[in-house]
Amino acid sequence: MNSDLIPKYVTDLVDIYGTPSQEGFGSAVFYEKIGKKTDLEQIARQYYQYFVGDLWTRFGETAWLSGWKEVYIRKIGEKSDIVAELKAITFQNAAQFVPIILLNDTEQSEKAHKTLSNAYDDANMSDLRVYTIGDGGAMAGLLIIGYRTTGEVTVLISLLN
Repeated sequence: MNSDLIPKYVTDLVDIYGTPSQEGFGSAVFYEKIGKKTDLEQIARQYYQYFVGDLWTRFGETAWLSGWKEVYIRKIGEKSDIVAELKAITFQNAAQFVPIILLNDTEQSEKAHKTLSNAYDDANMSDLRVYTIGDGGAMAGLLIIGYRTTGEVTVLISLLN
């Protein structure tokens, strides 16, 4: 990511959740101008695989996709409120990670909520999805991906053990 071309909402996300990485653990933010929207799930999987890095090959795609499940998609015309939308997720494997993404019970909670809202509740956000991720064993978490009509994709990945 060229920091000169990165919108403030992305740099704010990075300040809280971390820079793009291939650590395969913790959290990271990715941003890209892709132009015209293509298959958003495919883009999400590409960033997931990149984030996991060498572990993807070591444990295999089957293991890393065993936890992959779309648990939320924002419906067209639905009010944008990423914090409320995350809190409303009932799928247990996803719901347990929502407080971690929201940084609940931390001094950063309010800042995290505002930053998530700035990134994912913008009027230009035309597609938002949330996926569970993990290796089917020790690692699990969430991936949030949003596409703006301006051709921008913003991905937040949080993967913990």
